[in-house]
Amino acid sequence: MPRHRGQPRSGHSVVAVCILLVILVGSPARSAEDSVVVGAFSGAVEGSIPQGWKPQIFKKGKGAKQTSYDVVRDGETTVVRAESVGAASGLEHEVQVDLKEFPVLRWRWKVDNLVAAGDPHRKDSDDYAARVYVTFAFEPDKASFGERFRYKTARALFGDVPFAAISYIWASRAPVGTIVESPHLGDIVKLIVVESGDARVGEWVAEERNVYEDYRRAFGTEPLPVGGVAIMTDTDNTLERATAYYGDLVFARGETRASLH
Repeated sequence: MPRHRGQPRSGHSVVAVCILLVILVGSPARSAEDSVVVGAFSGAVEGSIPQGWKPQIFKKGKGAKQTSYDVVRDGETTVVRAESVGAASGLEHEVQVDLKEFPVLRWRWKVDNLVAAGDPHRKDSDDYAARVYVTFAFEPDKASFGERFRYKTARALFGDVPFAAISYIWASRAPVGTIVESPHLGDIVKLIVVESGDARVGEWVAEERNVYEDYRRAFGTEPLPVGGVAIMTDTDNTLERATAYYGDLVFARGETRASLH
């Protein structure tokens, strides 16, 4: 029987139209992006703090000198310059990243000088010209009693600290590939040396780390959800002076070109 004008289309026709709309408009359920930009410093305004970033001040450092952070021009792009003179504070950005989808963190940095007395094994020398932190969220229902107690104690002593973190550092002497507990925060923070010595001082160095694998290597468990990223230049223990520059930070898919190098 022929369909009269104005009569509803058949079910098959409606389905076909819906499929066509999905193809034309695209499905919002999954992103086709290959990266998650967490530090778009190259697009920041000079003389300011990058949008979405805020000072990270530890409890023990309140009232003490803080590292200064500014967006400056370096060649053809803008970057963050950090200057510390016997000071300590960071710049942090809260972000959620699925490490199973975006396990690789890429960034570039430059230092004008090293912290001569810096030593990742000593509290009185726990200073570095440049650090990049990846912090991990606290999940109380998955934490053991010991972990919850440790976290509560750390927050009482130092203020707003992460439940767990990896700190990628540019050390003065410690061998590249060294993984140690933080002298101040213990196994809450694992330090990983990715640059060491003054051979590359004064030049931009590109880094690439598989954070998923680094977490498993450092903590011996599957990674917790990423809660944020921070940069930090600190000299409060050694009372030295250090200047560093940080470029864009991006989480990406795939494998790293190099792991512990």
